[in-house]
Amino acid sequence: MANAAKAVSKLKILYSEGDPELLASQAASIQKAGYQVETAPDRKSVLEAQRRGSFDLIILGPTLSKNDRHHLAYMVKKASQTTRVLVMHTDGERHPAVDANLDTGCSIEAVLAKIATLWASEATLTRAAAAGK
Repeated sequence: MANAAKAVSKLKILYSEGDPELLASQAASIQKAGYQVETAPDRKSVLEAQRRGSFDLIILGPTLSKNDRHHLAYMVKKASQTTRVLVMHTDGERHPAVDANLDTGCSIEAVLAKIATLWASEATLTRAAAAGK
């Protein structure tokens, strides 16, 4: 279990939010939890960051426009099928390119729990694939 926690803490996350104050505070909280965090204040910044490097997870916050949340999920997956997408809004619920979503206004603790859950399920799938199941 310690190895899983260690692997999760090395996740490289790109966090995007339209509100600069919220972006700064939430990113700091995610980073304090042990993750590597890069921030992007808008659609153009997300795409540029993804061109410069790879991310394990891209979080699209509720203060981005609905249009940005919708199209960025597709663009992220088009660039990298292995990058996970977490949308912090219920409009990501049935989106085919979204791996997980949270209700608007959820706590940072809920965000951190969702990140851990995403990687716990991925670790289980990886172990099953390695075992030939």
